[in-house]
Amino acid sequence: MFKQFTENINGHQVYLLSSLGIFLVFFIVVAIILFRLGKKHVDHMSALPLNDNETDSPKNVLQ
Repeated sequence: MFKQFTENINGHQVYLLSSLGIFLVFFIVVAIILFRLGKKHVDHMSALPLNDNETDSPKNVLQ
């Protein structure tokens, strides 16, 4: 199936296929990062706008 696409590539289509490949790789990497995030980190980040008076040190963010 992909052999047909690669045989008929003209000058402009190289850019189209490479941009599609870059988008797919970026989307897959972001999806993997999102699935690997810990629940504590997500809860901490979601509460940040609400915690105006609290000061978090960098060591508390990573735990």
